[in-house]
Amino acid sequence: MEATVLLIDDNAIQAATRQTILKRAGYFVIPVLNPLRALQQFRDNDFPAEIQLVITDHIMPGMSGAEFVRELRTLQPDLPVLVISGLEEAEEEYRGLHVTFRLKPLLPDNLLASVDRLVNCRIPERQPA
Repeated sequence: MEATVLLIDDNAIQAATRQTILKRAGYFVIPVLNPLRALQQFRDNDFPAEIQLVITDHIMPGMSGAEFVRELRTLQPDLPVLVISGLEEAEEEYRGLHVTFRLKPLLPDNLLASVDRLVNCRIPERQPA
């Protein structure tokens, strides 16, 4: 079963690069360039598959990653979130929001390791038959 990842980044080049890395690893990736649009999609249940993980940038126009996660937590309190930022001090803004924070540049192997860990924490282990 492939996991579905929602990828939010206003930088289309970075989003496309991460999408390619994740797709090659077997993930179904839904890219969204605007965090406000992503929140509306959550409110409307407007995704083609159930989201298992959200990856978001920190600095975006209209809404920061931290503001997005605060709003997301009212809709999806237990959904795993990976925040990627070039600002080390931004991690403080996510305190208490139960996210995994990673600094840019995030190498493909490190991205995949973080995603694998977060997705696999949410999927229940199969019981032997």
